[in-house]
Amino acid sequence: MKGHGVSNRAETLEFQAEARQLLQLMVHSIYSNKDVFLRELISNASDALDKLRLASMVDKDLDVDTADLHVAIEVDRDARTLTVRDNGIGMSRDEVVQVIGTIAKSGTAELLRKLRESSDAGASQELIGQFGVGFYAAFMVADRVELVTRRAGESGGTRWESSGEGTYTVEAVADAPQGTAVTLHLKPTDAEDNLHDYTAEWTIREIVKRYSDFIAWPIRMTVSRPGAEGAEPTTEVQTLNSMKALWARPRDEVDEAEYHEFYKHVSHDWADPLEVVHMRGEGTFEYEALLFLPSHAPLDLFSPQGRRGVQLYVKRVFIMDDCEALMPNYLRFVKGVVDAHDLSLNISREILQQDRQIQVVRRRLVKKVLGTVRDLKAKQPEKYRTLWTEFGSALKEGLIDDTENRDTLLEILSVASTHDAAEPTDLAGYVGRMRDGQADIYYATGESRTTIENSPHMEAFRAKGYEVLLLTDPVDEVWVERVGTYDGRTLRSIAKGQVDLDTEEEKAEAEAERERQRTEYADLLTWLGGALADQVKEVRLSSRLTTSPACVVGDAHDITPTLEKMYRAMGHEVPAVKRILELNPGHPLVTGLRKAREQGGSEESLTETAELLYGMALLAEGGELADPARFTRILADRLTRTL
Repeated sequence: MKGHGVSNRAETLEFQAEARQLLQLMVHSIYSNKDVFLRELISNASDALDKLRLASMVDKDLDVDTADLHVAIEVDRDARTLTVRDNGIGMSRDEVVQVIGTIAKSGTAELLRKLRESSDAGASQELIGQFGVGFYAAFMVADRVELVTRRAGESGGTRWESSGEGTYTVEAVADAPQGTAVTLHLKPTDAEDNLHDYTAEWTIREIVKRYSDFIAWPIRMTVSRPGAEGAEPTTEVQTLNSMKALWARPRDEVDEAEYHEFYKHVSHDWADPLEVVHMRGEGTFEYEALLFLPSHAPLDLFSPQGRRGVQLYVKRVFIMDDCEALMPNYLRFVKGVVDAHDLSLNISREILQQDRQIQVVRRRLVKKVLGTVRDLKAKQPEKYRTLWTEFGSALKEGLIDDTENRDTLLEILSVASTHDAAEPTDLAGYVGRMRDGQADIYYATGESRTTIENSPHMEAFRAKGYEVLLLTDPVDEVWVERVGTYDGRTLRSIAKGQVDLDTEEEKAEAEAERERQRTEYADLLTWLGGALADQVKEVRLSSRLTTSPACVVGDAHDITPTLEKMYRAMGHEVPAVKRILELNPGHPLVTGLRKAREQGGSEESLTETAELLYGMALLAEGGELADPARFTRILADRLTRTL
């Protein structure tokens, strides 16, 4: 954007290029239901009132009037304007430019890409909800939007205006009332389109009732009533919403539509929630909680600056958004409200982290949420699959730190497996299918299912018919190490340590052959260990390979290369870990190398072959070469000789 300097005169500023494109999508209406613009404006007004009441409690010197906080809807049918006004916290000029003047402060390009790919109007609504641009829904119904605001405690106000054509104006105003007023200059309506006449009283009443009845502040509108015969019409101010705190009502008195609209209010999402969690805590510390499991992941789920979701109220007084003390990070996608009865109204985030009662509430909320997921898995598998697809990666983070709930998390865990290419499995299912005599739960980690399935490490397991869990999330590298066991069985990586899948009968038959191979290959193994000393700590014969010439494995207690890279990316000093090169004694390349060594082949040529053998093993498991240019040159030279 241009022109961030403060001035008393009106300035015309330009939207960013991507923001202009997004605004055009809004102006030309990507929504199937335009009524939601009013919900968004009322929701913003409600948030402003919450923030003002909290600010007045924290700052006793703040000169504000909180005696009659409310939202007002004003209609001028002749001028075709609709105004949503609040006397809340308001905004400074800088906040107007930063918050209102910029659409979707981050991720706009990603939003545009997804919107262009989506031909479904309902899906478009969900995408918009993920980016927090609800204010701009006003341009679906308005040719021009004006905003006048004054921040509580400041003397001057700011006026913002745009017609959605790529620019907006900002100017200082001296006489703005505290709070924010958004005035929409409505587009012309079709004569037959009474449903979208937003100057009609019954239309506004119906929208407020449907979307905003639960708002804790009164939503008022001045209505006109016919006078007695021959008398002038009269006007009266009416409150349009019931203002009942949804979380305080018994569950059997709330219908699903009310839950869904409340969820959209607190989450700024456009899709219905996947599941509702309504609970009440009684005893020494009373509270009510109304939580929601979303139906899709927000785009900031893995962003450090992402919203945490749960709001804290005390005796129905809003205290704070994103209350981290109430929900662990791995459940950051949970949205909703917790209303505590016995906390101080000016409690801080720092005090909350240490508050014993809050810790008790947190434990109960976590157990309830995880119990709900477990119930979905048992009773509503389609909902569970949706939840796990969207949030499984976050839930697995809990296996690392939340030892108290680890058993429940392992119970709801879902992972891909070689047992079924289409359907994932849980650990209980894996254990139930384990072969007679199998002691460990085998797993493999990698960037993708295809990479893992094509890895040399899989060959013996595929040949012997052993099931392997296929773990492709970065967090998988960490939690399997931290958890270690399930149901008394060790979680064992197929890329670590020695692998022996032979039965007792097979071991007896194979031992003599293995001893012969160890003797036959002893010289080659010693020589390779020296030639590749900078890359590997040992070279040995493999029992896990059937078709590949070689693979690279780690010792049983070594960290994996992926985990090593993750720690380094986080700034941790991690010593480089050398791995083990395993050879397939039955592969022609390995037998050929042994014979060439025995026959006194060129040392340089043999060394280059050793490098190629090691490099191919790295690439086969999806690893990275230390010197790709050298590997390519040696390979090109060898190929040239074959022509």
